[in-house]
Amino acid sequence: MLYQFYQVHVCPFMRISHFPLEEKLFSNVTGSVDDRGTCQCSVFLPDTTFPVDRVERLEFTAHVLSQKFEKELSKVKEYVKLISVYEKKLLNLTVRIEIMEKDTISYTELDFELIKVEVKEMAKLVVQLKESFGGSSEIVDQLEVEIRNITLLVEKLETLDKNNVLAIRREIVALKTKLKECEASKGQNTPVVHPTPTPGSCDHGGVVNISKPSVVQLNWRGFSYQYGAWGRDYSPQHPDKGLYWVAPLNTDGRLLEYYRLYNTLDDLLLYVNARELRITYGQGSGTAVYNNNMYVNMYNTRNIARVNLTTNTIAVTQTLPNAAYNNRFSYANVAWQDIDFAVDENGLWVIYSTEASTGNIVISKLNDTTLQVLNTWYTKQYKPSASNAFMVCGVLYATRTLNTRTEEIFYYYDTNTGKEGKLDIVVHKMQEKVQSINYNPFDRKLYVYNDGYLLNYDLFFLQNPQ
Repeated sequence: MLYQFYQVHVCPFMRISHFPLEEKLFSNVTGSVDDRGTCQCSVFLPDTTFPVDRVERLEFTAHVLSQKFEKELSKVKEYVKLISVYEKKLLNLTVRIEIMEKDTISYTELDFELIKVEVKEMAKLVVQLKESFGGSSEIVDQLEVEIRNITLLVEKLETLDKNNVLAIRREIVALKTKLKECEASKGQNTPVVHPTPTPGSCDHGGVVNISKPSVVQLNWRGFSYQYGAWGRDYSPQHPDKGLYWVAPLNTDGRLLEYYRLYNTLDDLLLYVNARELRITYGQGSGTAVYNNNMYVNMYNTRNIARVNLTTNTIAVTQTLPNAAYNNRFSYANVAWQDIDFAVDENGLWVIYSTEASTGNIVISKLNDTTLQVLNTWYTKQYKPSASNAFMVCGVLYATRTLNTRTEEIFYYYDTNTGKEGKLDIVVHKMQEKVQSINYNPFDRKLYVYNDGYLLNYDLFFLQNPQ
């Protein structure tokens, strides 16, 4: 320790300190008085050195704290992403439960079990989040409350539907409708609505009505995949063995890359036993499946392809003569669907437009093996004015949008007779846009892809006069 000598003029017994704020450095100093009566004393003050060791400890502590902060911040970012994912799942569940509360459609035990499974998964995540946060946070607590509320609501709905009240109510409405039809047709030769024609048969007078939508679920890729198609395979040899397929487009609404196949509807509902396959050349949501083959428009061309679902390989490709493509004449509100495949009791069809048809709908019957065009019909309906179309027994039915919750089957063209005309069959929907419609001749349902949601409808047909 170095010391410096200072001579200070002070009074005897005065308290002096180099650091006035530190009591331990104070000391009593004895001085003397000179001839002039001035007090004098000598004091040694220490020259305190810079506390390097304390600064180093401070820097080390700051570094450790910084590392801990970065680690915790990365955890927070990860859980924020997880919370975002499960917030979307919560929204999906909320929409589905609201539909179950408001609609008159009967829901099965499987529907309730599916929602219960999803809720349990989210509840487990909330527990993990709380443990990771070392307690709880406002967001996690809020999620926990919402999940608990949804659980109670599902249990309540399930209890209310124990006796299948909704299904009974729907049957009563159907019976009342049939009674009114019988009364109206009493003593007349006017035809009435046929309950259900034989599967695969065209012994009826065409589509005259449609049921309310049955919401199956959100597509397996999530909310962001709003464009796509889904349906059930139809094979004339094994009509009741058709598998279910779901083909969401990528988020660009154009490329068909991944699709899934399910042997049963229960597997689809529970997201189990799925075969997930990948292709790199599909374009648009005009996809259809017939006899274990998927039919797609080849990316960026007017070529069409048959994909073998067993091997996931292209079996055949053909150019669709003069077909417009790449959004030249797609449907209203739906891009990249210039070429739209359809399946009915008669086989495989393709719906499109050409420059020669000035954008009006063209219908071609295809050989489902070679993709050669067998016959072609030209309509007077402008394709971009329609929102979508499907085929039943050789008759094209086109839809248009009335508002955000309603479509209308407004036009038909019968390839059997060459006749066309107007219809006014109202179609209810869950979301704003309809991306695709596929018909299955065995169960006589329409499979509709509605802004990412999978819907199906029952069709009602006019009975031929006896």
